[in-house]
Amino acid sequence: MPWKGEKDPYKVWLSEIILQQTRVAQGLPYYLKFIETYPTIKSLAGANDDDVFKLWEGLGYYSRCRNLLAGARQVMEDFEGVFPSTHENILAIKGVGPYTAAAVASFAFNLPFAVVDGNVTRLLSRYFGIYTPFDTTPGKVQFAALAQQLLKTTAPAAFNQAIMDFGASVCTPAEPLCIQCVFKQQCVAFNTNATKDLPVRSKKLVKKKRWLTYFVITSNNKVLVRQRNEKDIWQSLYEFYLVEKEADLEWSSDQLMNSLDAFTNAEVTITGHSDIYKQQLSHQTIYARFFEVNALHQVNAPAGYQWVSSKEQNKLAFPRIINSYLSNKEMRPLLLF
Repeated sequence: MPWKGEKDPYKVWLSEIILQQTRVAQGLPYYLKFIETYPTIKSLAGANDDDVFKLWEGLGYYSRCRNLLAGARQVMEDFEGVFPSTHENILAIKGVGPYTAAAVASFAFNLPFAVVDGNVTRLLSRYFGIYTPFDTTPGKVQFAALAQQLLKTTAPAAFNQAIMDFGASVCTPAEPLCIQCVFKQQCVAFNTNATKDLPVRSKKLVKKKRWLTYFVITSNNKVLVRQRNEKDIWQSLYEFYLVEKEADLEWSSDQLMNSLDAFTNAEVTITGHSDIYKQQLSHQTIYARFFEVNALHQVNAPAGYQWVSSKEQNKLAFPRIINSYLSNKEMRPLLLF
């Protein structure tokens, strides 16, 4: 991977932000696109927000993108454009937590800070037989202290890379290569047949369900969109005219027309609807249906919305579920359910 052995703190930081909650195979092309488009932290800090979000589009967890922009601008303002070289100052950057700070400090500056990611946690919990849930405060403290104790301080970058790679390639989540493992004689989990039990998570994630109905309203070759600015999913991304319901996506004719009350003077016609699209987020399952609506007359956009041309729309970043609709657009004649 191009970031392995990299000493430029900007590139190390960028790779770590992209690889949070993202597989390497998915993150690699995004990393390469970002380095090509924004080769320096100065170029990223001066970029247009919508352009950066468009480049990030499809990678998910968009708070990372917001933090990336905020962090780049913070470096320009607080550190005169020079990426900080101390662990304390790296940790002070917006969106940088203990893991990312340790990674940048060790990989870019060879500072003695242990990196604790999921691979490291899994390896340590199995080798030492640690049953403290890793997603609790005591667990985080315990694993961080143990990793720091084990760190080879004369070569922290090499040690951190090695222990992460070992967890990713040998001590894997589902089918670890225990028979081939050089640590099997000392590994508590292997010798007590507890490999599948470790590491321990404190609680199972309960996923919430949400039902979104989008009205894709077009008039005079323009479409109505808005940017999501509330602290919710997809913050800073764009979407069409939205009505969210609490239960399901079934609509009566009265409900449909009531939802379009703001466009009464536009003489709207609903021309068709999509099947239900689904997107799985970390804490939520999203269901969405799209109604295509033609407005004979363009009216003033409701608060928060704006009319944009097709060319302008193509420059905006949308959630994956909307992009799935845009790339498919198989519409059915309007049937009321």
